[in-house]
Amino acid sequence: MCGGALYAEPLLTLENMPGAAQFMPDADSVGDDMGVNLRVRQCSGCGAIQLSDPPVRYYREVVRAAAYSPEMAVYRREQFAAFVAEYGLQDAAALEIGCGRGEYLSLLKEAGLNPHGLEFNPGSVAACIEEGLTASEGYLQRPDQQLAAGPFQAVFSFNFIEHMPDPVKALRAACLNLTDDGVGLLEVPNFDMILRDKLFSEFIGDHLLYFTEQSFTQMLGMCGFEVIRCEQTWHDYILTAHVRKRQRTDLSELGAYRQKIHADVHAWLDAAPGRGRVAVWGAGHQALAVMSLLGLGKRCDYVVDSAPFKQGRFTPASHLEIFAPSQLREDPVDAVLVMCASYSDEVARILRAEYDPNLTVAILREDGLESV
Repeated sequence: MCGGALYAEPLLTLENMPGAAQFMPDADSVGDDMGVNLRVRQCSGCGAIQLSDPPVRYYREVVRAAAYSPEMAVYRREQFAAFVAEYGLQDAAALEIGCGRGEYLSLLKEAGLNPHGLEFNPGSVAACIEEGLTASEGYLQRPDQQLAAGPFQAVFSFNFIEHMPDPVKALRAACLNLTDDGVGLLEVPNFDMILRDKLFSEFIGDHLLYFTEQSFTQMLGMCGFEVIRCEQTWHDYILTAHVRKRQRTDLSELGAYRQKIHADVHAWLDAAPGRGRVAVWGAGHQALAVMSLLGLGKRCDYVVDSAPFKQGRFTPASHLEIFAPSQLREDPVDAVLVMCASYSDEVARILRAEYDPNLTVAILREDGLESV
């Protein structure tokens, strides 16, 4: 899932297992059918549980039986209606990844969405179209894969992700094809329940990945989604994740605050008494950044810092020489700007107690400039 190496030894080996859950042998081929050994492995990086065996030949296709269950149909109708209402998706364009023959597409349409199905099997796509549903042939296998029918306001996938050899690529493509405010309802079998109830028979060659809530939400985060919530549903057999497309973090307030600090500090420098000579106390990383970003190299005379290994050096980018605090006595200034983070109050007390009492002193705090 993350590209990390698998632990060398399988967690579990199941001998003589069915090779696949679908397309069972008939009377003519049963004599050639042979069991397979499934090796359950774990990623040493992200901890994902997975099979190391090749996928079944039809892994790109969706074959459903439970969709026809009356109980499941009732459950899905209620689930889809609630999802549409919660996220205001009436008449929204929606994508179902792995739509099969349209079993859920019809229910999504009934819930008020305008669904488009993506399905690898051309016969299943034809069946969707015959039912008046919208579907196209395809499979998400590249993270930069654009769908002609997109973008979509919602994406759905029901117990298909675990079949994929590389679900991260598919889900990144799904996220790419969402609008910026897009949401999703994504489901996989619940491996937490399998572990809890010791259901060794749940392993099958069709399912390459076995997701716990932790590994499922971790993967979704890797794919550009923010997980709104993830819960166990359908008698605990399913993990259902509500997701939204992750938004770019808005740092505009930081930029605006930088401009305010710039204005405040330069106004303070302009008002410096006497000859207007100013020193900075502090050469930590925050102080170095402020000196550079605010252009203090041209406004201040030097920097003092208590760390001997910094003394005799110059501040990066702003190029002010760094001295020991005793420089304040040897080469007096009129004002000192203190930028020592959590040590600033201690430094201010030292300045008042041990140096010229007429010094103008200000501390640059998290919430702004304060004269002390």
